[in-house]
Amino acid sequence: MWELNKMDNLELALQKAFINKETLGDELTPKFIVNNPKKHDYLLNTLSKDLKSCKTFFIAVAFITPSGLNAIKTQLADLALRGISGKILTSTYLNFNDPHVFRALLNIPNVEVRVSKKEGFHSKGYLFEMEDYQSFVIGSSNLTMSALKLNYEWNVRLTSRENGEMVSSIQKHLIQEWHEAQSLTLEWVDAFEKNYHPIVNRKMLVQDVSENECLDTQYILPNSMQKEALRSLKALRETGATKGMIVSATGTGKTYLAAFDVQQFHPKRVLFIVHSELILMKALESFKLILGGKDDDYGVLSGNSKNFDAKYLFGTIQTVSKSEYQERLGKEAFDYILIDEVHKAGAKSYIKAIEFFNPKFLLGMTATPERTDNFNIFELFDYNVAYEIRLQAALEAELLCPFYYFGVTDYEKDGEIIDETTDLKRLLQKERVDFLIKKINYYGYSGDSPRGLVFCSRKDEARQLAEMFNDRGIPSAYLSGDHNFDKREKEIKRLDTGEIHYIFTVDIFNEGIDIPKVNQVIMLRNTQSSIIFIQQLGRGLRKDPSKEFVTVIDFIGNYKNNYMIPMALSGDSSQTKNSLRRDTIDVTYISGLSSINFEKVARERIFKSIDQAKLDAMSELKASYFKLKNRLNRVPYLNDFQVLDGVDPLLIIGKEKTYYNFLERIGETEAKLSEEENGALKFVSVELLSGIRPHELYVIEEFLMTDKEQLSLEEITALFDTFNLTYTTDTLASVVKVLDLSFYESTIRKRYLLSQMFKMKENCLQITEKFREFKKNSYFINLMLDVIHTGINKSMEYDLSQPLNLYKKYRRKDVLRLLNMNFNQNEQSIGGYTNSNNHFAIFVTLDKGKDFKAARIAYEDEFIDERTFHWYTKAPRNLRSPEVQLLRNPGEYKFHLFVKRKYNQKENETDFYYLGEVAPLQETIQQVEKQDKEGKKKSVVKLDFTLETPVEPNMYEFLTQNTN
Repeated sequence: MWELNKMDNLELALQKAFINKETLGDELTPKFIVNNPKKHDYLLNTLSKDLKSCKTFFIAVAFITPSGLNAIKTQLADLALRGISGKILTSTYLNFNDPHVFRALLNIPNVEVRVSKKEGFHSKGYLFEMEDYQSFVIGSSNLTMSALKLNYEWNVRLTSRENGEMVSSIQKHLIQEWHEAQSLTLEWVDAFEKNYHPIVNRKMLVQDVSENECLDTQYILPNSMQKEALRSLKALRETGATKGMIVSATGTGKTYLAAFDVQQFHPKRVLFIVHSELILMKALESFKLILGGKDDDYGVLSGNSKNFDAKYLFGTIQTVSKSEYQERLGKEAFDYILIDEVHKAGAKSYIKAIEFFNPKFLLGMTATPERTDNFNIFELFDYNVAYEIRLQAALEAELLCPFYYFGVTDYEKDGEIIDETTDLKRLLQKERVDFLIKKINYYGYSGDSPRGLVFCSRKDEARQLAEMFNDRGIPSAYLSGDHNFDKREKEIKRLDTGEIHYIFTVDIFNEGIDIPKVNQVIMLRNTQSSIIFIQQLGRGLRKDPSKEFVTVIDFIGNYKNNYMIPMALSGDSSQTKNSLRRDTIDVTYISGLSSINFEKVARERIFKSIDQAKLDAMSELKASYFKLKNRLNRVPYLNDFQVLDGVDPLLIIGKEKTYYNFLERIGETEAKLSEEENGALKFVSVELLSGIRPHELYVIEEFLMTDKEQLSLEEITALFDTFNLTYTTDTLASVVKVLDLSFYESTIRKRYLLSQMFKMKENCLQITEKFREFKKNSYFINLMLDVIHTGINKSMEYDLSQPLNLYKKYRRKDVLRLLNMNFNQNEQSIGGYTNSNNHFAIFVTLDKGKDFKAARIAYEDEFIDERTFHWYTKAPRNLRSPEVQLLRNPGEYKFHLFVKRKYNQKENETDFYYLGEVAPLQETIQQVEKQDKEGKKKSVVKLDFTLETPVEPNMYEFLTQNTN
């Protein structure tokens, strides 16, 4: 058991950093910081954490880019709400900082900015004043996104008390520099802009934007995605395939890819089918750039043009699907046909066109092949997905323009929050429009002027908001499906040239529109689906020399579907609340120069939506099942969900107990299981599928895959060695007890006895007669192996060298199993804690709510801070109670803290986050009296624990929101 001595935490931190790395450390420990994109470990993470918890800050950097400033804007906005302000000292060194970034700095209300007059000002330092110490980061990183996330930079984070010589020296120097610097004012920026000449080699100093490919009309080369896809398409055709699909994120160059593939296929005639004339003309121009040839080689077949003879024919589906035009063209007219936005191909018009024509090769292209009506697009193309690259991978490959997503708080007045039922009058309040404009200006854009698409919830809102923006001097337009092609083309051109700044719409720009200069995407609507969210975000992701990044501003109201936001941004389709909460808290998963930020209140609204969502509803699980079945062209197994990033298998098992039950429920079973066979499947699924300890799974697999009927303890340990599993003699004993059911308390044991597979006899684990019979059913073996392989795959999410992993979630009975405790108690009897085998496990629900009946006393368990937890024993207890004696004299005992944020009776959510080992602070142990529900006084003991590892800031914020 680790213990804290009386040494000051800072002294311990310094000892760990400079004397002995084995010493216990915490947030005060000096840290060497190098950006590590593979581990999503960035300097930005450190700065964000310090900003969240500081009382004030002082940033001194030579260079600032709009993208670097964007990376901390939500944190600054949250600080402003708490009345916290800070200072930024920067420079005009090398003319790197442009007028645009100085204007952006002026727009941040809680930051005072000054410009150093010193020649060659090249500092890079970040100072934060905390409650009882200072932290400062010094090194090579300016406030640019490349320096914060990608570049190979060296930085050191140090901490100090206010009387420390180093921090005093830094503060003294900064104050002196501050007094000598020029205050940043609008007049100063105007004067600076008149004489500003941008440096030619700025990108040599900071690489904040991936180079765009030169669109030389004479010579365009495929990008990395296109090269790989072209190879795959060629290989696919060499197998004799006549159909194929490309799944590629918006903006990665699907149209150019199609032209390159036509070039390598050498067809006599080509038909390119689209759903909109706007896309049609863009596609034609792209093909001309790649393929060249005479103008009359290219033709259009649409409502406005009737060319039937061109070599490269571009047609709208509305025209191509008409029988009269099909007959005129003929079935064999084209040897290569391409369908853009092929996820629409479930419509009758597309089916009609596909069934009529007989090309040598049919190519479908889409960014989102999934449909909500269960129509199988994959089947339409013989399940031939030649190439697939989704948003995250495309960003990592630098195929898309970086985006900065800001989840911001929508307008609130007198406690009323915008939601799905808000009437139009409130949406169009003058105060709300002023609020929107202020937020839009705060988060800014990249380029010479804003060019934004604004997605609204209804047509009247979009039309009137456009008018109100115009009234405020912000040139805007409104477009809907009611407008014709010419009107849409006109307004898009005006946006492209900068004549207007915004187009307000509802959904006509969800897909199939290409405006590369779009530098803002603004969402003023409820998120209806992850697919639509990504489609709308994708409108700004196409690279263009006019912008370094696209700003995405999502105004988050009190919407039921807010949980879809982290689902869409992360690409997480597991549908587990734990994952969605994690994706909202820890947003470092986004690749490259892009970033995701949520304002605090907006984040809380997402958490509320996640809490209320029914993600395990049978309709959701069934839809996910058929989506995967459509992709695989067979009945999917649990492991398919696991390895193909589908719904978390635990969600299905939590709902139906076995995958067989689930398949039976939706009419998809392939054979029959007896009740006892299904019971054995239930045992492994419910108790072992999580993969927190795969040892039992490997043992069961050994019996399933061989003719062995018993394994000695030595053979079991040899099996563990084969798979490099960590174990002790206690682990071995625990594994055996789990498998022969002796680990379980009587109620659970009775549940599985009729299907018991193993028994312990003569120091060997033997199979039962029932298991011998089960093995005769091949369907049982398939389903059991599926659960085993799924659990083993899930075990890879854990560090198996230690029984418990920080911030992972565990059930009470999982903890008892992992700590090799001697018995499994009824979960109700465990309650708040249990102890055995030198382990003391403490389970706390912070927000117990009105429905929490597990405790007769309203315990006030709570965090004091990230490292200290206030806790009460059960009642009645006094200083002489056995467990209190353990707390006062721990000896070899290890204390483990597991915390759940909220009690949810409807969902019976039994998992707790593991926060590590804790140590009882002896001086805080005190016997007190608390009233029970009947008003009677009961004796309890209260104390504080110190956490070995301070709770990570994002996790701390999540656990304590609305509880302290």
